Amino acid sequence: MAVKRVFLIVLDSFGIGYEPDADLFGDVGANTLASIVKSDRYDTPNLERFGLFDIDGVTCRPRTAERTCDLKNVSHSGSVDTNQTSAGCSAPQYPAAADAPIAAYGRLRERSMGKDTTIGHWEIAGVVSPEPMPVYPDGFPEEVLQPFREQTGRGVLCNRPYSGTDVIRDYGEQHMASGDLIVYTSADSVFQIAAHEEKVPLEELYKDCRIARAILQGKHGVGRVIARPFVGKSAADFTRTRNRHDFSLVPPKRTMLVSLREHGFDTYGVGKINDIFAGQGIAHTTPIQDNEDGMNKTIALMDEDFTGLCFVNLVDFDMLYGHRNDIDGYAAAATLFDRQLAEMMGKMRGDDVVLITADHGCDPGFPGTDHSREYVPMLLYGKSVRPGVSIGTRSSFADIAATVLEMFGIPESLDGESFWNLVKD
Repeated sequence: MAVKRVFLIVLDSFGIGYEPDADLFGDVGANTLASIVKSDRYDTPNLERFGLFDIDGVTCRPRTAERTCDLKNVSHSGSVDTNQTSAGCSAPQYPAAADAPIAAYGRLRERSMGKDTTIGHWEIAGVVSPEPMPVYPDGFPEEVLQPFREQTGRGVLCNRPYSGTDVIRDYGEQHMASGDLIVYTSADSVFQIAAHEEKVPLEELYKDCRIARAILQGKHGVGRVIARPFVGKSAADFTRTRNRHDFSLVPPKRTMLVSLREHGFDTYGVGKINDIFAGQGIAHTTPIQDNEDGMNKTIALMDEDFTGLCFVNLVDFDMLYGHRNDIDGYAAAATLFDRQLAEMMGKMRGDDVVLITADHGCDPGFPGTDHSREYVPMLLYGKSVRPGVSIGTRSSFADIAATVLEMFGIPESLDGESFWNLVKD
C-alpha cells in the first residue's frame, strides 16, 4: 500500500539507554526510560503494544501500579472510546498486551558528535554533524559580547553556564534595576538571553536574539540562540513564560524537508520544528503551548487532505521534566502522550504512517540536568507496515530520513540508509 502521509513525532529527550561512546560525554549509566518507568505515574499501554519494551537493549519494565480510573478507555483498535465510563473501577481498563508488537520497532544510535536538540533533529532529517558545535563552559568571550552590547544597547549579566530557573532567581532583580540582559549557556551549544517581559518587550528580546544569531557564526556558531522571557515581581516569584523562541543555525546541508518540498510534497512543522530548521523546507508551521496542545493540533491536522510529512516536536519532556530532574512529571507526560496516541491511532487512514522517535536523552534520574548521550526508540505503525518486525540497532538517526524519502518514492538517502524494505508490508 502506498504511503500518503507520515506523522513523525519526536518525544524530545526520550532516550532508552546510554550509547557506547557515552564516556566521551560523561553519560555512562544514563537511561531516561529506565528512570521514568519506576514512577507510579508511568502508564503507556499503547507504546508497549507498539514494541517499546521489545527494543534491543531495553531491559526495564513498567512497575505494576493502580492507575486512575478517570481516564478515557482504549479500544482494541487503539481508538479512544468516550462513551464508556470507568466510575468505581479499581483496575486499568486497557486491552491485554498483544503477543507480538503491532508496530515495527528498533533503536537508533546518534552518529553526530553531540547530544543537542539541533544536532539530533538535523540527523533525524538526514544530516550527520561530524564536528561538535562550540560550547562555552567559561562563558562567552569578549569578541562575542562586545558587538552584542554595542548592537543591542544593553549590558550583559551572568555570562556563564546556569540553570534557567536559577539564573532568573539570582540575576532577575539586578536585571530589573539595570535593564542589562541575562546571558547564560549550558552544557549544550546555546546562547540564552533571559529578560523580564515588562522590562524588555518580547519583540525587542527577539530582535536582540537575531543580533546574537548574526554574531554567532563560524567558530562561534552555536546551535541555538534562545529567548527566555520571564515575569514576576521579585526573585521569590520570577517565572519563565511560554514565549520562548529559538533561533537556530541554518542546516549545513540539504535535509529531507528540502528534498520533500523540491519533489512537490507538503511539509508541516508542529512545535519548534520550524525554529530548529530555520524555516528551511517547512511549508506550514504550527506553534504549540505544550505537549498536550501539540498532540491536539497534530490530531487536528489528520483531518487535512495533504500528501507528505507532518514533523512534530514535543518539548515538555525535555524542557519541563528532564532538565529539572522531575521523574514523576516526565512519567505523567509519557502517560498523557500515550492516551493521545490512542486517539491518533483511531483517526489514522489506511495510507498513514506514524513514526515515533527522540532526538537525545535527558535522564531525570541521572546526576546533573544536561542532555544525555542515549539511543533513541524507533516505532513505526500503519497498515503499510508489517507488525512485529525488529530493525535491531541502526547506526544513525539519519536512517529515518532515508526511510521517509523511500516511502514517498524519492531516490535520495542523504546521510542515512533506509530500512523501509525491512518493514513495509
